[in-house]
Amino acid sequence: MKDFFKIANKKFKSRLIVGTGKYRSFSECAKAIKYSGAEIVTVAVRRVNIVDKKKPLLMDYIDPKKITYLPNTAGCFTSEDALRTLRLAREIGGWKLVKLEVLGDKKNLFPDMIETLRSTEILTKEGFKVMVYCSDDPLMAKRLEDSGAVAIMPLAAPIGSGLGIQNYTNIKIIRNQTKLPVIIDAGIGQASDAAIAMELGCDGVLINTAIAKAKKPFEMAQAMKFAVIAGRKSFISGRISKTLNGSPSTTNKGII
Repeated sequence: MKDFFKIANKKFKSRLIVGTGKYRSFSECAKAIKYSGAEIVTVAVRRVNIVDKKKPLLMDYIDPKKITYLPNTAGCFTSEDALRTLRLAREIGGWKLVKLEVLGDKKNLFPDMIETLRSTEILTKEGFKVMVYCSDDPLMAKRLEDSGAVAIMPLAAPIGSGLGIQNYTNIKIIRNQTKLPVIIDAGIGQASDAAIAMELGCDGVLINTAIAKAKKPFEMAQAMKFAVIAGRKSFISGRISKTLNGSPSTTNKGII
């Protein structure tokens, strides 16, 4: 059954995207990614070592020829910082498919949607293919789509909170109003959260903290892999209608 995950005309088999931060080592990160089956990993450009040859390099552990790197703007609180960061990523590695996030506050790490929208408009004009971390506001999600984003990435809950999806209705509205990939980004805590995201019709899930900070990150990475697969299969299979009444598994015809 062919069911590819497609972003900016590029096809992937896995619908799970994994972050590379918060692990105890690059080797642990690389192993977790292997268990997850992810084909895309996010890389915080502002935090990656690119100049000190004495320190370990992420590329020594995760081959960018085999795994798609998705440079992101983690830690940026202004449009100017985000733009500078992604332009640097393009200069360093030629990356045009990027993840944009512009944070509004340091406590809750909610996105500043005004700055995010402004950055998206500028980046798309410069030829970037922008996947955008955003609030679960359907109106802002639509504006991001209209500004040229290639994927909408609404939060489930605050980054790293592990609270799971807090607003099912808005996620469904965002899913139903756009033809772009919808990827839940931030707030996933356990495998069931990932499955629910996929059952809501989302195209993918991005997970970092829930795997990196799990007591057993490799097992959690594998659990997330299977959860995303199960949730996707459940969604495309077409669930039964909900009803307040019971319905017997067998008919009354032919009962002895």
